[in-house]
Amino acid sequence: MKKTSLNQKINIWGGIECTYNRVSDSYFDQLHFSGHYERDGDIDLFASLGITKMRYPVLWEKLNPDKDLVIDWSFTEKKLNRLRELNIEPIAGLVHHGSGPSYSTIFDDSFAINLAAYAEKVAEKFPWIAYYTPINEPLTTARFCGLYGVWHPHKKDDESFVKILINECKATVMAMQTIRKINPDAKLVQTEDLGKTYSTPMLKYQADFENERRWLSFDLLCGRVTPVHPLWQYLICSGAKKDDLFYFIRHACPPDIIGFNHYPTSERFIDENLENYPGHTHGSNLQHQYADVEAVRVNHQEVLGFKGLLKEAWNYFKIPMAVTEVHLHCTREEQLRWFHNIHKSAQELKNEGINIVAITAWAMLGSYGWNKLLTKENGQYESGVFDVRSGFPRPTLLTQLIKSYSNNQPFIHPVLENPGWWNSDKRIIYPDTLPLQLNKNSSHCTSPVLITGKTGTLGNAFFRSCVLRGISHQLLNRQELNIENIDQIEQVIKNVKPWAIINTAGFVKVDEAEDDSQNCFNANTAGAENLALICKKYNVKLLTFSSDLVFDGNKMHPYLENDLVSPLNIYGQSKADAEKSVLNIYPSALVIRTSAFFGPWDQYNFAAYILNSFQNNLPVNAPDDVYISPTYIPDLVNTSLDLLLDGESGIWNLANGGELTWADFAVEIAIISSNNSKLINKVSLLEMDYKAKRPIYSVLKSKHGTLLPSLENALERFFDDQQLVLR
Repeated sequence: MKKTSLNQKINIWGGIECTYNRVSDSYFDQLHFSGHYERDGDIDLFASLGITKMRYPVLWEKLNPDKDLVIDWSFTEKKLNRLRELNIEPIAGLVHHGSGPSYSTIFDDSFAINLAAYAEKVAEKFPWIAYYTPINEPLTTARFCGLYGVWHPHKKDDESFVKILINECKATVMAMQTIRKINPDAKLVQTEDLGKTYSTPMLKYQADFENERRWLSFDLLCGRVTPVHPLWQYLICSGAKKDDLFYFIRHACPPDIIGFNHYPTSERFIDENLENYPGHTHGSNLQHQYADVEAVRVNHQEVLGFKGLLKEAWNYFKIPMAVTEVHLHCTREEQLRWFHNIHKSAQELKNEGINIVAITAWAMLGSYGWNKLLTKENGQYESGVFDVRSGFPRPTLLTQLIKSYSNNQPFIHPVLENPGWWNSDKRIIYPDTLPLQLNKNSSHCTSPVLITGKTGTLGNAFFRSCVLRGISHQLLNRQELNIENIDQIEQVIKNVKPWAIINTAGFVKVDEAEDDSQNCFNANTAGAENLALICKKYNVKLLTFSSDLVFDGNKMHPYLENDLVSPLNIYGQSKADAEKSVLNIYPSALVIRTSAFFGPWDQYNFAAYILNSFQNNLPVNAPDDVYISPTYIPDLVNTSLDLLLDGESGIWNLANGGELTWADFAVEIAIISSNNSKLINKVSLLEMDYKAKRPIYSVLKSKHGTLLPSLENALERFFDDQQLVLR
């Protein structure tokens, strides 16, 4: 396993996604979505990570929405004072992708004047705060508000973009001036996205322009935008007044720390060959049409990457730098690799003499709706250092990594031995590439994950996901690992030295179990017990699966993890016995209950059966009095892997959000696939003539929150994923 060599310490800061943006007349508040306003213990959780500074919101639009309103500081004061008690310096953020309260317009001087007045109130209330970010990412905000039309005031022209950017930067200068009248030592931590644009030779002129523009907010604040600046003429032609530009020369306010936020999508590639890219990537300037895509998705050799970009920024500014957002919306091991790679790069640059003061664990509580650019409520949740879907922050594996780095200690985990997706061949999607080949076990890692059940649906799904996620693994059949043979289990663990075992093997035929109970209990109960015994002995993580059939269906509303089990059939009893035995033997094991799963990769599921029947114009019988929670296999597998990596234990219910009958499920499939639902015969459970009794209600829900997307969302992806498989 890799160990990180730590020399000069990189400080670890923290931050919570706190965007308060406006779309039309609606305001979207990330802190409301995450539940931060309702919880008292968040600050203490953040402090437990060992962070030294915290980007913390003191948001203008939230606290001072009406100009003449007396500000209620109680919540913010309580949180800031708790940070102070825990020796964490706050970096107060006043505007985070916002355009100001309704009484102020970002299009004129009222924005700067009113923000400065609010900043004065903040400084008077909290004179001890030493670090400020008056406006987060002004250039990015100006692009989204004035150039792309995504956020208020929804403009799409250079004149609006320039006007908004100048007003934001002027507001930053004036805010710091008023703050420094109260606290002369106050420091400006100015954040911005760190990216770069690359291009084909024909579009080099456009890339050059965008690469000059990316520094514009800093150049304005530093008083660098003079008549000889490369973008002076662009600013003037876009409506900027010379007096406004000279204002920054007269009132230069260079940042004390430049904060860079960088993501894999921050570097862009533009290409006039539109046929190689989907329509949503197409755009134009006054001269050419071109596609604008993530550079990481193209086989382009010039991409600098994070380390090269930081060097470039240092050579340009020579101002102390921090990485003020380190976050990735991805699977757990990729989040881990991203933070690890950023930390490693920052540390190497610091050791080379570049003044990098810290990196920031961002989105501590995750974020909502960035997949829709914060334009709609109830957007997709992406977990951060903590997962708040249960209503309370649940530590993820990232907390262990951050604690280690905060204490200047190495962090070790087998998944760090493989590269992140941004450094692998699977990153390239333009032009269309060949489907991923899934024909090998991955066993080069010093400590892989073992997957039992090579011939089964779930085992192959884990195999596929491990390939896609770059998790070293071995998928074993019954001859290679018979879970009913405890001696063989021990020998395999000694030889392979896995960090985890995922058990998908077992007896799966519910009706046949009624006449073959011995084999059912041997496979489902005794086999799971054997794994628990040996995994406990060798401190190997264990993930095994249970079923909704452990319940009798009498509850008639969703079953939670702590509901009493009462199976109606042999199969359900074997799973119920396994749950109890495994956790009695090895309390650290993770047992996941799931329900009626379906997926795009094989034909052995209800959805595939229904589609095949439609294709052959055959009628199908489906019970209309049995309620289930269908579960999409890719969602189940990826969430299970995340929980395994997080070190979770005990019983977790995982199913896609929603409940319906088998017959309704079949109808949904017919509607989405444009097939004839009249082929579906809605029958009773009794008419199905099953040998084994089934509960009439076995819908699953989790006390840990909704961890999987809705069934509607899953069904949409099921058909898209099927098409990818058929290609």
